[in-house]
Amino acid sequence: MSLPSMLQRFAIGGLMLLLIGCNDGTSDTTIGPAPIGDDDICHVCGMLIEAMPGPKGELVLDGDSEVTKFCSAAEMLVFLLQPENVERLSHAWVHDMARTDWDHPGNDAFISAQEAWYVSGHSRPGGMGHPLATFATRSDAEAFQREHGGIIEGFDELDIDQLTHMSRANHP
Repeated sequence: MSLPSMLQRFAIGGLMLLLIGCNDGTSDTTIGPAPIGDDDICHVCGMLIEAMPGPKGELVLDGDSEVTKFCSAAEMLVFLLQPENVERLSHAWVHDMARTDWDHPGNDAFISAQEAWYVSGHSRPGGMGHPLATFATRSDAEAFQREHGGIIEGFDELDIDQLTHMSRANHP
């Protein structure tokens, strides 16, 4: 092997070690839903999240090191489904309302937003209007629907225009 070839391999190896050393050890796969505290505000509307009943939303976009929090699942989805954000989604979470209290959803009831079932147009009031109700299973969404009405949809069926209209109607 020639000396320039050996030097080139040494330089590449050194560069790889340097880049590995620059990694702070955190990865978005280690970021999970964060507890919602008394002073957390919604990323979209600026309202206190804890003051709002119904399911909340949280997400992490690629490149983010912290969780972004929202006062409702609909607020999060309106933000997420914007063209500049949808391709950057790393993780998103909503409350499983079958496992938690409607008025004060618990921090231990977050589920993947992409795997959740959503009920819109139901009769259950939230902080402002009727928020999307979110559930881990379709059967729980159906039980909620039987009691409160509405339409059940999966994540991939959600319509950005309908969500935006819902969000605007709830934020006069």
